[in-house]
Amino acid sequence: MPDMKFKFTIQPYQTEAVDSVVNIFAGQPFNDRFTYRRDAAAVKRTADSWLQSEEELYMGFANAHVQLSSQQLLENICKMQAQNNIMMSDKLTGSLGACSLDVEMETGTGKTYVYIKTMFELNKRYGWSKFIVVVPSIAIREGVRKSFDTMQEHFMEHYGKKARFFVYDSKNLAEIDNFSQSADINAMIINIQAFNARGKDARRIRTELDGFGSRRPIDVIKANRPIVILDEPQKMGGKATQESLKEFNPLFCLNYSATHKQHHNLVFVLDALDAYNRRLVKRIEVVGFAIKNLRGTDGYLFLEGIVMSPNNPPKARMEIEIRYDKFIRRETRIVGKDDNLFELSKGMEQYRGFRVSDVDPNGAVLFTNDEVIRVGEAAGDVSEADLRRIQIRETIRSHFEKEKELFARGIKTLSLFFIDEVAKYRKYDGEGNEINSQYGEGFEQEYAGIMKEVALIHS
Repeated sequence: MPDMKFKFTIQPYQTEAVDSVVNIFAGQPFNDRFTYRRDAAAVKRTADSWLQSEEELYMGFANAHVQLSSQQLLENICKMQAQNNIMMSDKLTGSLGACSLDVEMETGTGKTYVYIKTMFELNKRYGWSKFIVVVPSIAIREGVRKSFDTMQEHFMEHYGKKARFFVYDSKNLAEIDNFSQSADINAMIINIQAFNARGKDARRIRTELDGFGSRRPIDVIKANRPIVILDEPQKMGGKATQESLKEFNPLFCLNYSATHKQHHNLVFVLDALDAYNRRLVKRIEVVGFAIKNLRGTDGYLFLEGIVMSPNNPPKARMEIEIRYDKFIRRETRIVGKDDNLFELSKGMEQYRGFRVSDVDPNGAVLFTNDEVIRVGEAAGDVSEADLRRIQIRETIRSHFEKEKELFARGIKTLSLFFIDEVAKYRKYDGEGNEINSQYGEGFEQEYAGIMKEVALIHS
């Protein structure tokens, strides 16, 4: 069976994102052979080192300095901002090298592809070849490594060369020497915990190591003046992290995210509206809901939807509070005419008098006490956390419904969550492992619940 290969389609907006960064350095002379003499006292000859000349053995290749002045860089940035309809900067911002450029790309639009292609273009136009990709977690690090691997042949076709990439490992420091000695495109992928945590392995990057020629790994890395790329920088914005990044001696810094927290010189934007206008998503729908105060109840009630089935009267999918021996839990129940919420809730007083008198297939439930609740309305004791949970649940349910409708037509359904703080969805411990978070835990629970519901419907 032949090996499966990925075929990548070059999207115009991705090329625009690449050019928006690369053109900032217009006027920079090409130099792909900026050499320096590595630490001769530390480099050990191997058994076959006689094949190399003395000069080759101790030679390293670094990124050439940025030759443009701060004023020239700012002029190029403003020119690109004007072209991309972005508010112009009045000064250079950031403290990591000559400049810090922000690229804002919506989730799912290929930012990893964009910054890898940017490496190739920076190398092609200016000769720069040393890059460090910094990521916030081990999981993202592995995803980036996989992207480099799957895109190798694609970029080989377009540039006639491959990028050499590796994941930083404090126990395999020979890769850093190879990084320094090679004149090809080289990318080191490192998660922030590998040099910004307090563990033993994290300290090794700043420690003189006998097995590394009594050198400090950080000194060998910084001699290359790498271009630092931050993937999801909003997760790495702490003061200690920013100070640690300076130790890499970056030539300049590129920040890629959909939700920048710290803002530098923004040169490209592809937000949700842009994605829609460029037809990267076929259609956008917003599922909304309202808060309704029902007379006589402080309890919680949410009408999720109307359930229609052939030869049966309409029913309602409703979330209510249910009493158990030692706790009260909110659960979804299918209710129809004459169902009594007081009984279904096992005697919760706030539902006394709420007997269903009719289920309107157009999207409402009427009760015998003359109260009415409509699809998408939440009533009673509704907190902000409840609202977020409802939004998550309804987005998941809507996604499944749309996917069922559109999958056979070859249309991909994309559901986006716009949240106030990334940490509420994804958190990491000191070792970079993912831990429970407010939105993340809620998403997993709601997803599992809806999957179970779908399975029951089709069983």
